[in-house]
Amino acid sequence: MRASSSCAALLIALCASAPAFASESNKWRLEFSGAAESAGEMVFEIVPTGREAVRVRVEIERNDGENRVARKVKTAIDRQAGRWVDAELDDGEDVLVQRRLLRPRVSIVLISSTVKDVRINFDKE
Repeated sequence: MRASSSCAALLIALCASAPAFASESNKWRLEFSGAAESAGEMVFEIVPTGREAVRVRVEIERNDGENRVARKVKTAIDRQAGRWVDAELDDGEDVLVQRRLLRPRVSIVLISSTVKDVRINFDKE
């Protein structure tokens, strides 16, 4: 393998393994696309400004479609980080995450995912 090919492969591997970060906002839209080609776990962190991060773990089954993945993420956020944010489904495959009244702004970080072929797009609302 050529040196440039090795460097490109390393860069792609590093980018694929790096967490996806979203800056602070009052409200986030998490857009899910694709069906799970493997069972696995997604781990998110919800980080209120100036506060300790809250980890949210979501178990995903093989063949879960984007709507089912979104529903599982919404339920996990409600159960595991509910005191900081409200989560709701929109269009089936989107999860709206909004800070609760008088709570700090939040950022959302995808720490890791072992689920294949499910993509997440973070958008500020």
